[in-house]
Amino acid sequence: MKQEGLIQFLQSNKLISTTKATEIAGKFTQKIIPKNEFYLKQEQVCNEYLFLEKGFMRAFAYDTNGLDVTTSFYSNSQVVFEVSSFFNRTASKENIQALTDCAGWFITYEQLNHLFHALPEFREFGRSILVKGLTQLKTRMLSTITETAEERYGHILTSNPEIFQYAPLKHIASYLGLTDTSLSRIRKEYVKNKQ
Repeated sequence: MKQEGLIQFLQSNKLISTTKATEIAGKFTQKIIPKNEFYLKQEQVCNEYLFLEKGFMRAFAYDTNGLDVTTSFYSNSQVVFEVSSFFNRTASKENIQALTDCAGWFITYEQLNHLFHALPEFREFGRSILVKGLTQLKTRMLSTITETAEERYGHILTSNPEIFQYAPLKHIASYLGLTDTSLSRIRKEYVKNKQ
């Protein structure tokens, strides 16, 4: 697998030149994660910063009743890691699992820190990724308060339609904070209203 996708990703915010992006990409190692395999299990310390070149993954945690609740989905050209565990060097409360065969490129915590200190442009790139992730998290949190279940469903349908191709409905329902039955009802009404 060649690193063109990773190099393009590193250049996506125009902070890193082609030469530097190629140099940085050379520090990443290829990773293959077969379908249903775990990239991270709870209680492990997340030690890899993964650029997912192809595939689809799901993060989830167990609630106080032992039910599995989806916290995030990851698809092509996204960074996958459990940010709190990675930066604080603490045990993860989340699991991250491949829903399809996945392939990407990773660097370790130590390698990332070395690059952050050695290359200011990579540090700025990393900061922009974290800001984007924090913004998405805040938007999602507010949507659970300010939007109806129907609005949340419509938003995910338009912004991330690939989720419906790769994730079972029970995972999508838990991500939206719904029961399977509620999601089925909302989907039927949504289709009916679009006709």
